[in-house]
Parts: sequence; C-alpha cells; structure tokens
Amino acid sequence: MEEGTVRAILFDVFGTVVDWRSSLINQFNNLHELRSISLSSEAIVDEWRVQSRAMLDLVRDSKLPWLELDGIHRQSLKQILAAHGLALEDSQVESVNEFWHRLEPWADVTKGLGQLKPHFILAAFTNGNLSLMIDVARHASLPWDAIFSADVFKRYKPETEIYLGASELLRLDPEQILLCAAHNYDLKKARSLGFKTAFVPRATEFGPGQQSDLQAEERWDFIAEDFEDLARQLIT
Repeated sequence: MEEGTVRAILFDVFGTVVDWRSSLINQFNNLHELRSISLSSEAIVDEWRVQSRAMLDLVRDSKLPWLELDGIHRQSLKQILAAHGLALEDSQVESVNEFWHRLEPWADVTKGLGQLKPHFILAAFTNGNLSLMIDVARHASLPWDAIFSADVFKRYKPETEIYLGASELLRLDPEQILLCAAHNYDLKKARSLGFKTAFVPRATEFGPGQQSDLQAEERWDFIAEDFEDLARQLIT
C-alpha cells in the first residue's frame, strides 16, 4: 500500500487496543471488599460487561436518556451488587468503577502503534467517554493524536454520526481513513460509509470460551495477526 492513500487510522479501543477483561479481573482479584460475594472475579466482570452492554443499547436506541459510558458502568455495577446482596459505599463503588480507567494494552500494541505513528494520524474511536479514554491512554501509554469518544457526538457505535463526525473533524474523506477493529460489526458499518477497514482478531477478549469475532467475516482491506503485522502491511 502506498503511503498517503490512508492518512489516518481510527482504532476501536475496548478489546482491540486494551485487554479490558483480564485487566478488570486482575483488579477485582485484589479487592478485599468483594470477598464475601459468591461470584468469582471472572463472573463479576462478565456480568458487568453484559449488564453495561444492555444499558448502552437502551441509551443508543433512545429508550433511556443519554448517559456516558462511565455512568453506564456505574449504574450497572450498582445493579449487580444489589442483585447479589452486597452494599458498598458510594466512594467504594466509584473506586471499583475506576477499574475501567486502568486497562492494559495487548502485548503487540505498544510496538505496533510506535511503528505506525510516524506515518499516520492515530486516533482512538470509542464508545468510552473522553475523560475515561484520556485515563486509559495515559495508563497504557497510547500515543493518540486525537480521541473520538461517544460523548463528543452523543452517539454510540454503530450510529452513523460518530463515524462521519470523526471524518469531518479530521477534515478527511472516509476513504482516507482506516478503521482498525477486532469487531466485525464495527468494520461493516465503517465500510458502508466509505472507510477502509482492518481486522485484527482478539480471540480471548471475552475469555477462553469466546465464540464471536474469532476471524474476519468479510474480505476487509487488511486482515492482520496483530498491530505489528498491520504496520508491516501498511508501511511496506
């Protein structure tokens, strides 16, 4: 691929750039306040993700008022704790909610982004809110030139406005932008709007029993093993 065809790369963050599940599990393992709960750290994290996703879908479909992802995580956590008969002080709930602000990148991310950085604009493209994604970027040393967060557009992926809004703010046509994601639904939406696409599988994002997004479901513009492989394909 000739340099210049693509000028910017947008990266989905949760799952594609950071290993949110393992990061949360490790933090829950060190939390003494939840030792009395019958669920394992893995079960709590998985339930938290499912509950949060269900609430996000309701917000996206306008069945609930707009709420940023930090708020969705907070309300979902409170519901889970209540369902299991565990009450935490508000300060403790907030402390647990901050787990999402300290997520570790996949092993290939730092080197891969470093290889891409001199050649392309790199930007986060995420359902997270801006303050959350700034903390994630600082914790994981992610070298973003920009962060396109859901609260900037008051929309959640895969709504059209967030994709075209990023294109407009970059002052680039969609075909000058590559979306890199580990989720086929995200790439399908981007392609439908004229963006170029890159699939990088994260086969354990949802744990050892993951059944979705194990492979590319379409012939995306790029299919890479990891970020380092993507850099090789884009730069050479």
